[in-house]
Amino acid sequence: MAITSTGLASGVPIDTIVSQLVALERAPLAGLQTQATKIQSKISLFGTLTSMMNSLGELGNKLADPNAFKAVKGSSSLAAAVGVTVATGTAPTAMSVEVSQLARAQSTATLAVPKDTAMGTGSLKITLGDWSSGSFVAGDKTPVDIEILEGEDTLTAIAAKINATDSGVTATVLRDASGERLLMRSKETGEAMGFEMQVTDADGDPAAGLSRLAVQGGVASGVQITHGANALATINGIAIESASNTYKDGLPGITLQFSQTTTAPVEVSITNDKEAMTKTIQSFVDAYNSLNDMLSSTTGYNADTKVAGSLQGDSTAVGLQNALRGMMRSFTPGGEFTTLADIGIEIKSGGKMSIDSTKLGKALDNPQAVQNLFNADHIDPTAQGFGEKLKTFADGFAGASGTLTSRTESLREAAKRNTKEQDKVNERATRAESRYLKQYNAMDAMVGQLNSLNAFVTQQIAQWNKASS
Repeated sequence: MAITSTGLASGVPIDTIVSQLVALERAPLAGLQTQATKIQSKISLFGTLTSMMNSLGELGNKLADPNAFKAVKGSSSLAAAVGVTVATGTAPTAMSVEVSQLARAQSTATLAVPKDTAMGTGSLKITLGDWSSGSFVAGDKTPVDIEILEGEDTLTAIAAKINATDSGVTATVLRDASGERLLMRSKETGEAMGFEMQVTDADGDPAAGLSRLAVQGGVASGVQITHGANALATINGIAIESASNTYKDGLPGITLQFSQTTTAPVEVSITNDKEAMTKTIQSFVDAYNSLNDMLSSTTGYNADTKVAGSLQGDSTAVGLQNALRGMMRSFTPGGEFTTLADIGIEIKSGGKMSIDSTKLGKALDNPQAVQNLFNADHIDPTAQGFGEKLKTFADGFAGASGTLTSRTESLREAAKRNTKEQDKVNERATRAESRYLKQYNAMDAMVGQLNSLNAFVTQQIAQWNKASS
């Protein structure tokens, strides 16, 4: 246990007294700390409100996007044979599709040779081109030459060399009971994307060495070739042809994917995607309701718990709540729909927003009119589309110079001032503690001196009394 000499001479509990006096000096800290907690709570709440308002503004931006209500979707009566994807803004339409032939890539299989056989010496030349005329016609791409080394290059090594080039062909090795074969395939489908592989065989024997790999007009016996082919189909009875099984160039905004030949017409339709458009609106409603709930809980009074919200009476928060609800009832002239209520978005008691799905579904039958409600362009700010106004509204509160931003900055300044006030109180308490200790210690020292003097005087008187007797 520590031993202190403070108060020993006088018997006065100086440490206790000083501690209590310093506590009195620090008494204002309690109020300042409570105030600081409230300020930090408000800073946090306003930060959340700012974030939520920014999110609402971003959704207003999405609602004002010219493509926001141009979402479309494609459907196929036989998606396993004819798939469809569609770009935003494509006009709704329908078509009948029949597929008589799928596009395929050229493929070859060479003669079987014993496994891990070195194929000889020479070189291979792979040329891309077209077999559609019945004979090979070389394309524009420069042929690729591959050197084959005697006694080293097996079919596996040759396949690896082919795959390491930019020849437009892939290769692999197939092993079965008869040995192994080199399989080659064009990287792209279509009759114009075939290839020819010419062999320069150092031994000159067409029945041995590299000659066994020849894939050209006069091929070695046993080499199998399946030539590339284009996809053949009809759209509304009009014949079309495609080098791949993906057809899009002839249908702006629409891509068809052929996966099977058909025996009957496949009905493909492009319609407005009301589900996607509804999700966009639902996202906005959800964001608004979250912000409204936040404002209601922080500015209101809970009668059950008898607890007031942290921002009750705060003019900025209350002003935002009132302005937000008023904003949701704004009017956009000049179109079929002029208010959110016209398309089924309604404000209920307590400022809560809900969607009448039947009314909204009917409104989305005319997506252009709904789009006008949200992005109508007008020099008069009050006549602009709702999405445009919502962006401006959000920026006015949550932007760099917005009301919420300014309020947050003022709270941060208040927090700084509070911190300084706490520092001042602590500094005063520290100085007071030093002063009190100095004063009481001086008093204790004086009492000690007086006690010593008293003892001396008492001793002297006792001696005098003895001497006189």
